[in-house]
Amino acid sequence: MSLPVSPSPSESPALSPALSPAVSLAVSLARDVDGVSLRDRAFSEMTTLRVGGSPAATLECATSTALARTVRGLDRAGVPLLVVGGGSNLVVGDDVSGLVAVVPVAGTPPSVVGVDAGGEVVVRAAAGTVWDDLVAWTVAQGDAGYGGLECLSGIPGTVGAAPVQNIGAYGAEVSRCLHRVQLLDRSTGELAWVEPGSLDLAYRYSNLKFTARGVVTAVEFRLTTDGLSAPLRFGELARRLGVSEKETAPRRPVRNVREAVLELRRGKGMVLDPADHDTWSAGSFFTNPVVEGEDARDAVAAKVTARCGAAVAGSMPCYPVTVPSGPRDGGAGGTDGGEAAPAFKFSAAWLIEHAGFPKGWQVPAAQGGTGRAGLSTKHTLALTNRGGASCSDIVALAVAVRDGVREAFGVSLVPEPVWVGVTLPE
Repeated sequence: MSLPVSPSPSESPALSPALSPAVSLAVSLARDVDGVSLRDRAFSEMTTLRVGGSPAATLECATSTALARTVRGLDRAGVPLLVVGGGSNLVVGDDVSGLVAVVPVAGTPPSVVGVDAGGEVVVRAAAGTVWDDLVAWTVAQGDAGYGGLECLSGIPGTVGAAPVQNIGAYGAEVSRCLHRVQLLDRSTGELAWVEPGSLDLAYRYSNLKFTARGVVTAVEFRLTTDGLSAPLRFGELARRLGVSEKETAPRRPVRNVREAVLELRRGKGMVLDPADHDTWSAGSFFTNPVVEGEDARDAVAAKVTARCGAAVAGSMPCYPVTVPSGPRDGGAGGTDGGEAAPAFKFSAAWLIEHAGFPKGWQVPAAQGGTGRAGLSTKHTLALTNRGGASCSDIVALAVAVRDGVREAFGVSLVPEPVWVGVTLPE
């Protein structure tokens, strides 16, 4: 992918003496650091929700070295920054003019860098690599493809964001095949490879999320070479691929699995298409809620029964999961590493729909709705920009859905995206 030519210093308005220190520093970095380009872009152009104001400046970084030097330079000067890895998991406010956006972009292709003790290949990709481009590359390798990432096909964003969010879909999480992460420690400026165990990876969580402690510059993955997928754990995908109930740890050719995943995601509006407003979203907006203890599970079931009837309650998805006990890190998914406690996961999409929010639902005009934001017409878990939405439109929709589910079933939905320059009111 070719990049537009950066303006030369003599052409750029950024040399005006009236410019802020943040913009002046951005101009200097673009001039002095190889692989860094200065752009004029709003967050509405850099996020899949298509909302958000304009930063003070946008710096695109084509290499891991350029990314590290840019972040170090901004940090030393005390300039607030946001690393934007595809913008697929961000809700950005309308006034973010004090930020500098740092955007890793694809500069070098993925490569095989070794073979681990178990015979799996180790693949390295730069932070700016488009995530689905990496997945497509892995399934195209060798005679039959490398296995491990195929269930994560179609997820928008970049490689650098994958471990931060611990992205997952169709029964798979990226943590399952992470080998190492190259991380810039923003407190020390040190660039080093770290093991996955140091990231406290959990459901849609790492200790990099909601913090500014580090920036991912490259990632390595361990992948199988037999051309078969990881064991298929998600019922809908397994049925699509002809898996029988008698099979244990079923695997299928990675290319077939990728095609099936992309079909499923397209059917739910989860593959980005600029012409389709159902895909102008941050993906799954709320995480699937987890409650601890059988009493909490039964309380939810009782509310569902009272509202929807016993037959509907009997069809409600509810899966036993194991979570460590103890206080969570700010409610974001970190734990104190205590003993496992029984817990149960519900489907956020199911709860939203049965709380009275069908596909395509919008905040009524009588309640301040503008018609510019609504649930996807294909999937209730995606909050979408129907065209011209502001951040406040997305917030109003999120609050209405969250509060409606809480009132109906006593379950508090937690947003999955990272919020920048805006907060979700309690």
